Amino acid sequence: MAARTSGQGVDLHRTPDPVPHPSTLPWLSSWLSRACRPLLVAGCFGSILVMSAPGHGAEGVLYKLETQCSQRGAAAVNCMVEAVNEGASTRYRHHIGKVIETVRIIDDPLTMSIWRPEAKQWQSLRNASGRFSTNTVCFNDQELCVINPNYLNSVRQDNPTRLAGRDLVKVHFGADGRIDASCYDAGCQLVKP
Repeated sequence: MAARTSGQGVDLHRTPDPVPHPSTLPWLSSWLSRACRPLLVAGCFGSILVMSAPGHGAEGVLYKLETQCSQRGAAAVNCMVEAVNEGASTRYRHHIGKVIETVRIIDDPLTMSIWRPEAKQWQSLRNASGRFSTNTVCFNDQELCVINPNYLNSVRQDNPTRLAGRDLVKVHFGADGRIDASCYDAGCQLVKP
């Protein structure tokens, strides 16, 4: 099953290209700053993500999407994603059965974190990735993956030149929670987790 808004059947674990292994996923740094300055590649790439956040700055629900999610590499199941602007952050709540997985993105400086209900605190992500051909976004390798064409389509539309011909993009976050490396497509095979 695919996201209802995608108009196409997409399987998170399709063969021969299943939800990619961490070493082959490049990603979605498009949550960075508002303007891509000629700084570091990671900085420019991150800018792509923030500029693409729909309705950035407005408080409240941005959209709800019935789609498919997968946790810890398991088979994809139906889920609902709710994107909400809250102050300086955008939160993506993934309703998977009775579980809610929430990813928070703060754009200045760009950081991404996941809510840990057992500890009642946010934990910085290690990495994030996006594959445009399947509209799949993954966090912390395959800890949480979701088909989200709303997000990835806006990323590509906001960055047509930078992302032309790209399929996979991945970012790695340092100990301070900020992006310290990014890669595209086959270049991600050179970056070891």
